[in-house]
Formats: sequence, structure tokens, C-alpha cells
Amino acid sequence: MKTIELNAASEARERLVELGGRTAQDLGLGRIAGQLLAYLYFQPAECSLDQIEQDLGLSKAAVSTAARQLEAFGLIRQVWKRGDRRNYYRTADNLGVAMQQGLMALVRSKLEAAGAEMDEIRSLIDEARRAERDASDLAFLHDRLKRANTLRERLAALLNSRIVKYLVR
Repeated sequence: MKTIELNAASEARERLVELGGRTAQDLGLGRIAGQLLAYLYFQPAECSLDQIEQDLGLSKAAVSTAARQLEAFGLIRQVWKRGDRRNYYRTADNLGVAMQQGLMALVRSKLEAAGAEMDEIRSLIDEARRAERDASDLAFLHDRLKRANTLRERLAALLNSRIVKYLVR
């Protein structure tokens, strides 16, 4: 009976790790980061990078890179064990809050990057319009870019609103 329970627990953890990887990938965060977060979340204790790479079948570099990314978002944290030089990790104490804040920070930075690139593209279009090349196509692009930028600005304003900041706490 104990073997069946262990096999069921192992299979459940394996499937949850894969689900975490797929979900993170769908959100643009990277499959390995999602697998690592799910793996740590469903472990009863902190885990070393060696254990993680072995259990997930990933390279040490891939696990280390994903760990740094998740740590930067505040989703996992490093834990030191006295007398052991290996790096250990566990999920944040309040993972729900950390995920909300990390996701919000990611969305805000993506919006900023998109805004900067949209400004560069707008300059390119404006310069070409002044030279009167492909005027109708450029006018269309200019109009759509203006609308897209308005949407980006509204989303950024929404994300920075008091109510969203309150809900993310």
C-alpha cells in the first residue's frame, strides 16, 4: 500500500511540475522557471540545486538561471544550511503575494519596453511621412500605432492605479 501511495505522490508531483512549466511558458516566463517553481512549491523542504537538476533532468546551468530569475521576482529564496556549501532554495513564504507582485513587475517592465520601442517606430514613421514616401501605408501605420499606444498607456495607468496596488498587496 505504501508503494502505491509513493507512486501516486511521485506521479502527482511530476504532473504538477509539467503543468507549472507549460503555464509559465504560456505566460512568457520560460518553461524551466515554471517547472522549478512548481517543483519547489510541492516539496516539503528546501532543495539543493543538485537535487533539483537530478529530479527534473535538467542541466545545472538551466536550473541556476531559472533560480536566479525566480529569485529576482521574489518567488523563491535561497536558504543556507550550516556546514553545507551547496545552494538550497524554497518558495517564498507567501507565494501568492510574491506571484502577484512579481507578475505585476514583469507586466510593467514589458509595457515600458513596448512603449520605448513604439516611440522608436513612431519616429521612423514620422520621418518617412515627412519625406512623403508610401504616404497612405504610413498614415495607416501611424494611426494604428497611435491607437496601440493609447491602449498601452491605459493599461499602464490601470496597473498603477490605487485599487490594483491594493489588490496586489
